[in-house]
Amino acid sequence: MSLPVNIESLVHGKTVEWERLEFKRGWNPEEIIHSMCAFANDFQNWGGGYIIIGVGEDKGQPVLPPVGLQQNQLDIIQGGIVELSNKIYPIYFPIIQPYILQQKHILVLWCPAGDNRPYTAPSTLGKGAQRQYYIRLGSRSVVAQGENLRKLIELTARIPFDDRVSNRATIQDFDLGLIQSYLQEIKSELYAESVRMPLADLCGAMYIAKGPDEDLRPVNAGLLFFSKEPERFFPRTWIELVWHQDNSGRKFKEYYFKGPIQKQLRNVLSFLKTNVIAEQVIKRTDKAEADRFYNFPYDAVEEALSNAVYHKSYELGSPIEIQIHPDKIEILNHPGPIPPVNATILKSYRRIVTREYRNRRIGDFLKELQLTEGRGTGFPTIYNAMETNGSPAPVFETDDNTYVLVTLPIHPLATKYNRNIQETNQETNQETDQVTDQVTDQVTDQVITYLSNQSREIIKCLRDANLSRKELLNVISLSNHTFNKEKYIDPLMEKGLITYTIPDNPRDRNQRYRLTDLGEKVLALIDK
Repeated sequence: MSLPVNIESLVHGKTVEWERLEFKRGWNPEEIIHSMCAFANDFQNWGGGYIIIGVGEDKGQPVLPPVGLQQNQLDIIQGGIVELSNKIYPIYFPIIQPYILQQKHILVLWCPAGDNRPYTAPSTLGKGAQRQYYIRLGSRSVVAQGENLRKLIELTARIPFDDRVSNRATIQDFDLGLIQSYLQEIKSELYAESVRMPLADLCGAMYIAKGPDEDLRPVNAGLLFFSKEPERFFPRTWIELVWHQDNSGRKFKEYYFKGPIQKQLRNVLSFLKTNVIAEQVIKRTDKAEADRFYNFPYDAVEEALSNAVYHKSYELGSPIEIQIHPDKIEILNHPGPIPPVNATILKSYRRIVTREYRNRRIGDFLKELQLTEGRGTGFPTIYNAMETNGSPAPVFETDDNTYVLVTLPIHPLATKYNRNIQETNQETNQETDQVTDQVTDQVTDQVITYLSNQSREIIKCLRDANLSRKELLNVISLSNHTFNKEKYIDPLMEKGLITYTIPDNPRDRNQRYRLTDLGEKVLALIDK
């Protein structure tokens, strides 16, 4: 049976950290049983790991092309793995897939985190063996001793929430289309098999359901990714976004992003990329090239939100909250970080590698979908994206228990631009003849650098005629939908570039739009 991963990506370390991969040139049962036991113990709550037999290793990296296995070895080795599984206590079975990599036969063992840790394995397969607790430290399987052994014993029967069975749901609460869409997207060979498999077998193969055949139940991570309405099982499991139009706290819009958590994440990122994140260009008189920057760098926003989805506690009825202010984006998540990470560490370190993770399965699904990077890379990605863009450093806050707040300040020049636009709006709401030509010329220079191509087309089409909302949107090949109006027409109204022909009755059926005096000046600059 195929595994629910892309094995080509797996071998190259693209979806799983190198510490969770072990490469074996050939069949070495003693080393393999120790690694099986170590992955089952999942000391760091990473979600287990993979043993790849038939691929050599050099300093933790695969040696390619693979050495491979003889085809007649495959059944023998798989039988040997079953024997090893029975020697681990409690008994533990990995999931095995034969695979052809670069024309060579290999075996991939998926060793998910066990539900009955701690596990032990014999120190040797010869005489005089002692049972030992094995764990992963770095990229090696070692005997747990001292403090590490004490911590492993403390993990007895402690299963992270996302990998626990939900007794409130059945496998019928899964949506087969979502499961198959996931497998198809990550290019897993299990996708082709899923068309013919019973749902129960498919859920078992993906490890998103556990239990006896007569009472197979979904695990929480499966419901979060593969049910259409996860909020039925996890209260308020959605993302709330509040977009503040000014600093008054009274003028704002609210948006809710629901559904499977990967859909929530993608939809809110798409919304931000389309409506909030914008490239700005400032022409310089002292050099040929213009200064280009984003008000908020997308990579920083993406990583901060992905981390929020990854590290949120889905046991709590608290949504992820995004507050978009004129000068910053705030992302609030619950609860606080897992110790030893605390407020001091969050403020002082640009890279944080924690030993324990709140959700071990969610991270794997997000990485397969390329929605997050490897463990320990989130903070560097956010810092680097902000720095490269010329933005102020991000701010990370926590009370150590109940929340983590990430603040991404706006680019300082974007703040200046927004302030000038606000001042422009205030000026254009007064008598036009009170605004001097000098001030207006400065403002139009700043405005035009920010206009999108669609905004320019709308302004140009109002040169010779006043047009209706439908006619304006038709010019830029968009439907007469409220969302399109709010995105493309309203900002031009707010900037004082266009206005109503019947300002006293915005809903008049004969309503049209026309250029303002400021809009005429901007049009002249566009035509240059």
